[in-house]
Amino acid sequence: MSSPKANLEVLPRSIQFVLGLGAVALLAFPFVGTEFYTQMVTRMMILGIFAMSLDLLQGVTGLVSLGHAAYFGLAGYALAFLTPQGEAVSLWWTLPVAVLASGLAALVIGFFVVRTHGIYFIMVTMAFAQMIFFLFFDNKALGGSDGLYINFKPDAMLFDLENKRVFYYFTLACLLGVYAFLRRLLWSPFGRALAGIRVNEHRMRAMGFGTFGYKLTAFTLAGALAGLAGYLWGAQTGYVNPELMGFHMSAHAIMMVILGGMGNFAGAIVGAFAFEYVLHALKDLPAIGAFNTGKHWQLWMGLFIVAVVILAPRGLLGLVERFLNRKEDRDE
Repeated sequence: MSSPKANLEVLPRSIQFVLGLGAVALLAFPFVGTEFYTQMVTRMMILGIFAMSLDLLQGVTGLVSLGHAAYFGLAGYALAFLTPQGEAVSLWWTLPVAVLASGLAALVIGFFVVRTHGIYFIMVTMAFAQMIFFLFFDNKALGGSDGLYINFKPDAMLFDLENKRVFYYFTLACLLGVYAFLRRLLWSPFGRALAGIRVNEHRMRAMGFGTFGYKLTAFTLAGALAGLAGYLWGAQTGYVNPELMGFHMSAHAIMMVILGGMGNFAGAIVGAFAFEYVLHALKDLPAIGAFNTGKHWQLWMGLFIVAVVILAPRGLLGLVERFLNRKEDRDE
């Protein structure tokens, strides 16, 4: 049976050791990987932040959102609008403004959607996201379907984000900072209240907790963190378009959380890395005769996710934990 504690991040030492090795590998990767793969891992880390922001809603609070990409895309557009055509704009004020814009949008939308429950919550979040998507898609003043270009990475003054290795480490610092913040949040009274809401909201209300305020705060915070990821995405790619706010982007985030293991922020990072790596591998599959296997990557990705859900209900991180536990049992 689920419990608030079961929904908090409780990692055995074996998993902590594996994650520590992963962090060391990320620190060393730019010195051994090519520029292409360094850019790819940077993108994975950005999506890791995005997945963690959704996991705060989906895995911790029990709110499944099909419109989370709206806040991701809004921050990217905020950077595009704030960046002049001929020069870079300061990181130190545009980043807070973009994150604040996403958080404010999440606050306004959340004020309406967190009053709903279950399937209604899912559909209303998707409806709001689609409205924002078509607002940008159909409006030439906002870039239209072609999107907007960001000609310069933000100016950090203290370090040069135009340098791909520097941008990599800045993204890594953001990833680790968000992870540390959310992990601490889970063990706070606020995080425990969110876990309780996920298990039994009616009981939490009976105990005197204002569940609406807790859920709205979580929804707003998740939107702001998605905005951080969207800002970094726009800065890295130099381009934003309405597809960043679309249903497919939100669905991809849900798949990342499921792949890694819900209710566990380390799992969200693992899921984001796994999703992007498998996506890259599937798109490069060779043709078999007249059948282009890479072109049908969505079919193989669907089969892969179904297999993970069936064989590893707790996600890939849970699968690694089970493997390590069996290995320890054999060694004993």
